[in-house]
Amino acid sequence: LKAWRLFITANAPIIESIDSQLREAEQIPLNWYDVLIELYEAKGHRLRMSDLAERVLLTRSGLTRLVDTLEKQDYIVREIDPEDRRGFFAVLTDDGKQAMQKAWPTYASGINMAFAAHLSDVEAQLLIDVFERMIGALAGNAG
Repeated sequence: LKAWRLFITANAPIIESIDSQLREAEQIPLNWYDVLIELYEAKGHRLRMSDLAERVLLTRSGLTRLVDTLEKQDYIVREIDPEDRRGFFAVLTDDGKQAMQKAWPTYASGINMAFAAHLSDVEAQLLIDVFERMIGALAGNAG
């Protein structure tokens, strides 16, 4: 229980610190970055809205509001799924890619200062192993 509580206690200020650094540098907010990087890393720079919501840990309605904002900035576009016309893809635009790439140095620096600088290589690998095991176990229980 102590490890869980410390994880939760550490998580919020780390996220707030990175978001604050992005805003101070007049970059996109962290939640925008999270959406754009998921699209950038996806095949064809596109994801179904439901898949994107799962990856960025938002409800579908929360993601819809965020996508509306990103669409107004021309960072993403929505395209109808040709296989299921009721569904939509979120697609990264060139402007979205540029905004994400412009924010990357600040984002990377924030991660380093708030998180990575406090871990040895061995500790970082241990966290990777533990989190991968947890994610795998939870994914196995999801079905």
